[in-house]
Amino acid sequence: MRDIVSLERSQLALAGISSWPGYCVAPLQLLPGLAAKCHVRQVFYKDESLRFGLKSFKALGGSYAVAQQLIREITDVTGDTPTMDELFRKKYTDIVSKLTVATATDGNHGRSVAWGAQLFGCACVIYIHADVSASREKSMIDLGADVIRVSGNYDDSVRDVADAAAKNDWIVISDNSYPGYLEIPKDVMAGYTVMLRETVDQLDGQIPTHVLIQGGCGGLAASVCGYFWERWEKQRPRLIIVEPEQANCLQRSAMAGKMTVVEGRLETLMAGLACGEVSLLAWEILKTGADDFVTLPEPMVATSMRVLAQGEGKDPSIEAGESAVAGVGALCSLSDDIEARKALGITTESTVLLFGTEGATDAELYEKLIR
Repeated sequence: MRDIVSLERSQLALAGISSWPGYCVAPLQLLPGLAAKCHVRQVFYKDESLRFGLKSFKALGGSYAVAQQLIREITDVTGDTPTMDELFRKKYTDIVSKLTVATATDGNHGRSVAWGAQLFGCACVIYIHADVSASREKSMIDLGADVIRVSGNYDDSVRDVADAAAKNDWIVISDNSYPGYLEIPKDVMAGYTVMLRETVDQLDGQIPTHVLIQGGCGGLAASVCGYFWERWEKQRPRLIIVEPEQANCLQRSAMAGKMTVVEGRLETLMAGLACGEVSLLAWEILKTGADDFVTLPEPMVATSMRVLAQGEGKDPSIEAGESAVAGVGALCSLSDDIEARKALGITTESTVLLFGTEGATDAELYEKLIR
């Protein structure tokens, strides 16, 4: 596991990312109103809605992996290892400007890669699938990326960009790993752990009993699992993975005891979680590290966004995009389900940690859903 996610990798990522312009620690909100509504002792919500202006935790992953790949390319050419500051100062423009990074995305990861490319001065190509919104497409174009829309679902776009990259000598930056593509996703996952390091510091010695975390291809969930496993060892929280009903590849893999593909359109409001294929690296951690898997009914997505936007009781109003509310929605759904709560070990004494992974990354859709 430590070859994939580790405290050492996390520390290196923090040292790099914390030096970037605009870095600040994302808030950890204590939500007593939501805790009362869901019949638990405490709810903590890590709010990523403002991260680097990209409004998503993904800003920590793709852009960091872009930086790491450019550093490796420069080292291969010059024999010298540049610093992050030298990347920012464009010391190696003659090398970097000739490189192209590429990825497939539902939106947020692509924005992170495009932002990283803009930040450091390389070219960027983003593949999106048929269901990615025009607003999210425009956000990547505005960051200077060439965006190519393909037919099919997210997993089809992953295969398409891999084929194109092989033909054009592009560097693929993805948090989804597969045979033959394992090293770069480790950098993406290391970037994610900066959010976890911040969270541990903000908890100030408290250890939650439960973490409800988004599924997707598993990259984030595995980062959370691996980091807390090494950090807290036997005291680590119970890890509950939450997925859309139509894109539950992790749950199905757990039920089958092996990586399992979900076919079809993978239709869900939670666009960032619409993955039908499990990341190979993620599964290496989650097949033994994840405790439970639940799915979230689609109607709960908009309901949960409104709960956060309005603030329960005296809770603050929080901007949360569709993929941010998986944990909130699951916790609310479980509030009065006695059998499910018992199966998951959730009681009135539980302390629950949730990750609000995005803000309104599609502003038009957000306003429509919270009305």
